[in-house]
Amino acid sequence: MIQLSFINPPGLYDPRPNGYSHVVVAEAPARLIYIAGQGGENADGVLSEDFETQVKQALDNLQTALKAADAALANVAKLTVLIVDHSEERLRIFGGALSAMWGDNPAPACTLIPVPCLALDGMLFEIEATALR
Repeated sequence: MIQLSFINPPGLYDPRPNGYSHVVVAEAPARLIYIAGQGGENADGVLSEDFETQVKQALDNLQTALKAADAALANVAKLTVLIVDHSEERLRIFGGALSAMWGDNPAPACTLIPVPCLALDGMLFEIEATALR
């Protein structure tokens, strides 16, 4: 059985409003699942021009990818997020969406990397995950 422990140690600020945990410890033999960067394009490859819409679609895409690997949000230990033209407003949008997704459950560790551009023209957001099952 996989045991994920989520730790937000004293001495570090509370990351929960931004939708993540500082430390995740995975104990047990497990199947590792690596989810490639998911952008905000829908199943037809259409990409909205709106940042918030791209975030919501990318998070839906992440859940679809997890389900294909017989995993769920509870299995995610680490996220890496890429944001074009990062700002406090974009962090608020992303953090709110992530917090809503995880609800009262502990959120995974997360690294956010501001970038000048992504793989597709108009792509503003990308998220990848490492999960254990």
